Amino acid sequence: MSKQMTMGVIVGNRGFFPSHLATSGRLEVIAALEAAGIKPIVLTPEDTAHGAVETYEDAKKCAALFKKHAAEIDGIIITLPNFGEERGLADTLRLANLQVPVLIQATPDHAGKMSIAFRRDSFCGKMSISNNLRQYGIPYSLTRLHTEAPDSPEFKADLEWFAAVCRVVDGMKNLRIGAIGARPTAFNTVRYSEKLLEKSGITVETLDLSEVFGRIERTKDNDDAVQQKLATIKKYISTNNVPEAALLKMSKLGAVIDGWMKASELTVSSVQCWTSMEEYFGVVPCTVMSMMSENLLPSACETDTMGTLSMYALTLASETPSALLDWNNNYGDNPDKAVCFHCSNLPKHFFNQGVKMDFQQIIAGTVGKENTYGTLDGTVKAGAMSFARFSTDDFEGTIKGYVGEGNFTDDPLNTFGGAGVVEIPNMQQLLRYICENGFEHHVAANFATVASPIQEATTKYLGWPMHLHK
Repeated sequence: MSKQMTMGVIVGNRGFFPSHLATSGRLEVIAALEAAGIKPIVLTPEDTAHGAVETYEDAKKCAALFKKHAAEIDGIIITLPNFGEERGLADTLRLANLQVPVLIQATPDHAGKMSIAFRRDSFCGKMSISNNLRQYGIPYSLTRLHTEAPDSPEFKADLEWFAAVCRVVDGMKNLRIGAIGARPTAFNTVRYSEKLLEKSGITVETLDLSEVFGRIERTKDNDDAVQQKLATIKKYISTNNVPEAALLKMSKLGAVIDGWMKASELTVSSVQCWTSMEEYFGVVPCTVMSMMSENLLPSACETDTMGTLSMYALTLASETPSALLDWNNNYGDNPDKAVCFHCSNLPKHFFNQGVKMDFQQIIAGTVGKENTYGTLDGTVKAGAMSFARFSTDDFEGTIKGYVGEGNFTDDPLNTFGGAGVVEIPNMQQLLRYICENGFEHHVAANFATVASPIQEATTKYLGWPMHLHK
């Protein structure tokens, strides 16, 4: 279910411009928000003249209103139906101090209505409020066109974009991630700094695999949580030719993880797999993780906690499932195509029809086929996609990353696990950027075009350097 978005609205007005434009402009932006399914929090004409902010007293009233609704406000929209009083608008944000994204919208003038009775000058006023917010040290976002009417398709698209920015920023606040098991010894690439995450307000809670297996050992086959998870697994994916004993193990694993995450108030997770889970428990955790990602609670393998964070950003922006993949193979001699693969715990949302549960062919050669059931096997469907990767850089003391967009194609691919062919413009430049900057071989992907709001959210509001591939 999509998150109900709530926006604080500040209506600008400057007295020697036509004030009736503030009255109509307030109603126009409220209508635009409500048409987009967004709840507006805005002053009324009974609170201030025209329900707008012009004086310092108006700013105090608007800030008080926003503080009253602080727990529900996701972002703030400044609307300029005329030039607007730059000081009052900036003071409102300073006094409210909500620390949420801000979008500035200015309504365009009409070439046939430039008399003193209808002239807006919002075009100019937008520069003045931007200048003031810069002076106040308040970050802000801009519509793609300098002026846009509230009822225009351009503003509708910008509202969708801004809502995605707000979801990413809000979702990263006080985020709690579960890291289940140690980093596999062979995967130095997924090292990360918990301290840098904590500095950004993101906490990592750990659970050793010995504790997971110990809790499973104490779990009975007929426990309600186990049987419920077993039924959910069978409903989620075709389990033909998968031993019932393996399905029961997966169900116990899922029940234990669910219980721990709920008790610890965790949102997303990363899980050790390769190869402790197979050797000492006898299944792969892929299906359990796939189900979490399908439910918009991403789970990354190989204890790749930064991969989980990358998945979650895409999920927040798009409100659809994300997957973690390897940049894995070239595709023929096309420099803009590659094979993205995992073995796999991809959410069902990623696959064409015919996906099924199977055994993990890579690990089976080492630990035996009977110990590797639980992987999802199928071909990734075609469609527009976004990709993202976050990493902690201990040398620079920051979280950083890259985002971009491309397409999963319908090119033929004869392999196993979860795999698809991706086409990305100027991909060789992207690959060079990844290698030169030491990013991991894992990348998060999502069937949506949300690279831009993720870059805006991370760079402008979270303070993380983020490269946008073009």
